[in-house]
Amino acid sequence: MRQACVNKVFELARRDKRVTYIGSDLDPPITKRMREEIPGRGWMEGVSEQHVVGMAAGLAMEGFIPYVHTIATFITRRCYEQIAVDLCLHNLPVRLIGNGGGLVYAPLGPTHLAIEDIAIMRALPNMTVVSVCDADEMKRFMDQTLDWPGPIYIRLAKGYDPIVSRDALGFTIGKSIVMREVAGSKSRVLLVTTGIATTGALEAAEALEADGIGSTILHMHTVKPLDTEALIEHARESELIVTVEEGTTVGGLGSAVVDTLNDAMPGAVPPIKRLGIPDVFTKNYGNQDQLMEIFGLHPPGIALAVREGLQRWRAA
Repeated sequence: MRQACVNKVFELARRDKRVTYIGSDLDPPITKRMREEIPGRGWMEGVSEQHVVGMAAGLAMEGFIPYVHTIATFITRRCYEQIAVDLCLHNLPVRLIGNGGGLVYAPLGPTHLAIEDIAIMRALPNMTVVSVCDADEMKRFMDQTLDWPGPIYIRLAKGYDPIVSRDALGFTIGKSIVMREVAGSKSRVLLVTTGIATTGALEAAEALEADGIGSTILHMHTVKPLDTEALIEHARESELIVTVEEGTTVGGLGSAVVDTLNDAMPGAVPPIKRLGIPDVFTKNYGNQDQLMEIFGLHPPGIALAVREGLQRWRAA
């Protein structure tokens, strides 16, 4: 996914003279390639994230479309004020590429785990937040970033994740994708997912189907603006809603879903269970898969949460 994103930036730069790339101590190969083939539109600025955001804002004000790329924790919380004031306040077309969102940097511990990035970025007015599920979907998405108004936060996974998206399903910023639909099952569960959590949910759905539990998977690659129309439509047909995200449940996708349905369906919202990282800093080191399992975000954990949710709400 990371390489697909960076390659698309280079492709877009060759296609459109407004595109620039700014790396912050990350991916020197693309800056070298741009320096050689598209001189004057690629820079490596080192570890200076606040400066980089200000630089990108200045370029955007001069008519450029800057793509800024560094580790997700550093491009979000380290320079949050600059993003808010320099980019969002002026609604500038800067694309912030956060490398390794969620639990990707598990070996490096809590300082490098971007578990709150979606939550804090969706809180900013004018900010669009996108978290695709695989490299193919990243390519489809990146083609639409040229003409999108205002700033975008692009959350990257680790790369080499399984390809689960399909070109036939298309891609539109702000429009969710139904990855799987219930077909004649007794139970109707709606799984609302984003990023690579969609991959785990798809595998969990297969296990649930074997138990006679049918689930629809609504992939919210765009967390903001949320596809409220599709969410409400599917929620009305659901016995249980489960949100799944590789990030904090405080202010993330799950919160967005709850807020939306509470406003749109007062008194008629189905039971909702939010899966993600609770309100804690991670204490464990390891790899991404190990931490996903600890937080119950691997396929067996997702399936178990659905079963327990159904049992609880049916008994209530």
